[in-house]
Amino acid sequence: MTTREYVTFLLLGTCLLLDYISPTPLHDHLQNKTQSGLTSPRGGTRSKWVKDVMEDRLRTRRHWRTKVNRMKRGWVWNQFFVLEEYMGSEPQYVGKLHTDVDLGDNSVKYTLSGEGVGSIFTIDQITGDIHALVRLDREEKSFYTLRAQAVDLQSGLPLEPESQFVIKVQDINDNEPRFPDGPYSASVPEMSPAGTYVTQVTATDADDPTYGNSARIVYSILHGQPYFSVESKSGVIRTALANMDREVREEYQVILQAKDMGGQLGGLASTTKINITLSDVNDNPPRFSKSVFHLRVPESEPVGSAVGRILASDPDANNNAEVDYSIVPGDEGSMFDIVSDHQTQEGIIILKKTLDYETKKSYTFKVEASNEELDPRFLHQGPFKDSATVKVIVLDMDEPPVFTKHSYSMELYEDTPPGTIIGSVTSQDLDATSSAVRYSIEWNTDTDSFFDIDTVEGTISINDYLDREAALQHNITVVATKVNNPLLFAKVSVIISVLDVNEFPPELAVSSDTFVCENSRAGQVIQTVSAVDKDLPPVGQRFFFKSPRELRNRNFTVRDFGNNTAGIVTRRSGFQPQDIYLLSVVVEDSGYPAQSSTGTLTIRVCSCGSGSSLLTCSAEAVFLPIGLSTGAVMAILLCVALLIVLSVLYISQRRHKEKDTLMTSKEDIRDNVIHYDDEGGGEEDTQAYDMGTLCNTHSHRTSTMSSKKELNGYGDGVLLHLTSRCDDVRSPDIHRETASIIGTVTNNPLLSPGRKMCGGDAKVIRDFIEQRLEVNQPTYVAPYDSLATYAYEGDGSAAGSLSSIEESWVIDESGDFSSLGDWGHPFSALSTILDQKSPVVADES
Repeated sequence: MTTREYVTFLLLGTCLLLDYISPTPLHDHLQNKTQSGLTSPRGGTRSKWVKDVMEDRLRTRRHWRTKVNRMKRGWVWNQFFVLEEYMGSEPQYVGKLHTDVDLGDNSVKYTLSGEGVGSIFTIDQITGDIHALVRLDREEKSFYTLRAQAVDLQSGLPLEPESQFVIKVQDINDNEPRFPDGPYSASVPEMSPAGTYVTQVTATDADDPTYGNSARIVYSILHGQPYFSVESKSGVIRTALANMDREVREEYQVILQAKDMGGQLGGLASTTKINITLSDVNDNPPRFSKSVFHLRVPESEPVGSAVGRILASDPDANNNAEVDYSIVPGDEGSMFDIVSDHQTQEGIIILKKTLDYETKKSYTFKVEASNEELDPRFLHQGPFKDSATVKVIVLDMDEPPVFTKHSYSMELYEDTPPGTIIGSVTSQDLDATSSAVRYSIEWNTDTDSFFDIDTVEGTISINDYLDREAALQHNITVVATKVNNPLLFAKVSVIISVLDVNEFPPELAVSSDTFVCENSRAGQVIQTVSAVDKDLPPVGQRFFFKSPRELRNRNFTVRDFGNNTAGIVTRRSGFQPQDIYLLSVVVEDSGYPAQSSTGTLTIRVCSCGSGSSLLTCSAEAVFLPIGLSTGAVMAILLCVALLIVLSVLYISQRRHKEKDTLMTSKEDIRDNVIHYDDEGGGEEDTQAYDMGTLCNTHSHRTSTMSSKKELNGYGDGVLLHLTSRCDDVRSPDIHRETASIIGTVTNNPLLSPGRKMCGGDAKVIRDFIEQRLEVNQPTYVAPYDSLATYAYEGDGSAAGSLSSIEESWVIDESGDFSSLGDWGHPFSALSTILDQKSPVVADES
């Protein structure tokens, strides 16, 4: 049945409906039109007949409505239809407009306005026929809204109100179904049961889904059977076969067809591709490619290195293909370890312990490969693991010699003579060639030179005496080198301990002095003694204490406590104060040979109070309880005395500095004091003065002295000679002043008994000195001065004595020594003593 027939039947249905509501029977019109026949819209009678019937029905309805005074216009219609994709050469007839006022006299004019008027649709203004000028496509626009009106041709006035109607584009099956998202990809787990959902594909059709079957799509598989199926209406794709294995085939391509018209013949169709991938599940255990793997490993391979790789293949993918390797406990696998390489899925065999070809030449162990993640659906197939045997062949390598021990320990006594062998080391070449070994000592410190080693036998000897007190141990390094390959060598540490020789006797560790109370009882311990030994005592060494047999003491004895200490015990009661006793104590050690010494204790008797507290005793006894010997007490007392003397000297020195002498006056004279004490004549080398002017005369003692107010601090009877030593320090005026002081003093000379003085007038000497000062020294320079002291002694010298000793102290006859107080505090005391003894001196004179 064609589309035109459907349109015809639709129009007939519309007419029957209008006839049902109209008072004029339809069969009357049918009889009128029967003779005309039926033609198609393209010239056939069927479409024309339908249009005429519709026009008659419209006129009848207008006439009926006029009678009942309810008619607003002379025509009534709902819509027109026009076929899309019209292929005819003439414009397509759409329909006809007609009004009851049109009596066929061509006085009515029909007008058309709205969408596409003029370009798409046109109307015959006299007949009212509407035609489509172009080919229409419903998928572009499905309907058009237009407005029609009948007007008077002459006056142009509207005969009826304007009416709106719709022209619908009637659909034909001109669009095939389309897959907007194709091609498609999907995945489904392998080993899935039949009917497992894979994906859903939907096609679209641009035709009108409300009209006919043009848009009703049916799906079917053109390629991909018998693996997959599709639901014809929904487009859902499902598995058609169960247990499809990814390891057999992973990817499938399905060609799906979508056909409209419900899949009937003549319907339009299109296809798309769907790529379906089987995703992996862990349905396969790992499998070794062979049951035995052989590895060859050199014995010199370091611990921790990879010595080989093995592979267990798992056809699964991603995490399901990850293999865990493990060594089966037992056999000889303890020497090795295995780890998994997740990049290559290989098992890496790691060396855990050092290989030795001479000890073991091969190892055999089993390795298992398994999966981490298991799928419980496939456990019924058996264990998901596999095992294989690994055989490791150890290759012989040229290795350095090996010592029989990791380290050596040796001992010797410190008095061992040089050349003595103290031990030996042993090493051997374990290779098949079995090379000879030579020994040597690696010198790291100077003390290594004390030892020597036999290069062939490996015996170690000493080159010198060893002193335990200098070093208790010696650590040397012995090197063993292969003869056929000197580059291969081994080292070992040798620790040599120096043993002590019992060469020092023990000694008492306490003071040699102690005390005993006068009221001590017999059997009382008055002192506990111990011993020390310079030798290194081993653990458990003992000291023994006793009294010598040949020197038995009736007052005291020695009691050995057995713990390296002993007590001094009284043998009687009652002792006399201030008595002193001597007790000999023998100390013996437990070394070999045994050494002993005898010490003497000095025991003083002291007065003690209650509880044996010391009351009175000698100075030594007071210090003895606190552990001080007699020498220590004397040293303490000597230090105290020395401190006292230093304190007195320091105080006197400070007081002496407070007094100014002639040499350190307020004018700060810096002079050199020169003492001439040569006896006899012969002063021929003196250029400063003419010694002939100094005559040897005897003066008489006078009873009084002139004024003591001009004392110069050096006493009377002193001759000063000032000699210039520098030209830039002091003015000569001070020399004149000093000479005047001397002159004043010498005007009244004092001579002690037996003393001699220069003869002549002192004025001559004073004039001479002043003359020499004026000649030798400028008046404008301040030189350093030299202080020369001259005195006269002896009888045979023309110049007399030059000593300043005999005449440096002049005591006046008056006995007035108060002037000595001007020399400082020590001389004040002397002045007081001399003043007290002056009457005695006067009597003797």
